Amino acid sequence: MGTWKSRGLRGSTLEDMINHTNEAYREKKLALIQKIPTPITPITIEKSTRHITLAYFDQKSTVDYIGAVQGIPVCFDAKECAVKTFPLQNIHEHQIRFMKEFEEQGGIAFIILHFTALDEMYYVPFRDLEKFWKRMEAGGRKSFIYDEVDKTYQIHASRDILVHYLETIQKDLTERDSAQ
Repeated sequence: MGTWKSRGLRGSTLEDMINHTNEAYREKKLALIQKIPTPITPITIEKSTRHITLAYFDQKSTVDYIGAVQGIPVCFDAKECAVKTFPLQNIHEHQIRFMKEFEEQGGIAFIILHFTALDEMYYVPFRDLEKFWKRMEAGGRKSFIYDEVDKTYQIHASRDILVHYLETIQKDLTERDSAQ
């Protein structure tokens, strides 16, 4: 494999980059974050190989990742967006409900949003996500746009850490503490 570039793994999916980051965090004992497998229901299984050849995704998955960062429970979803508008239909009501309940239990919930055309990643705190969601429920726009994302929450790569979101969690915690 070639050398690492500061811009991360070109061509890799956001999920691959986050999985790599989580492994680096685990090795450095900074965080323990686990990917939650997407639940599926198999329809057809090839008898000779026992491989699932047809299945469908179960609706009620919670979030993509869950774990702890220095004793703080965290959960988040990874989302990609090719344009400057993120449709809220890409997040399900049960996920919003789970994230809200997670925060009510003292955890931190957020999404990592990658604007692929711009090659920019952002930490979107649940409070912002909830604001966009409530606006939609009240009859407002069914999406949020790039300009509405707090640019101070941009996620950068740092050496072997491709999606260095711990810095933005720290920023979020600091802002929560100062708001109390």
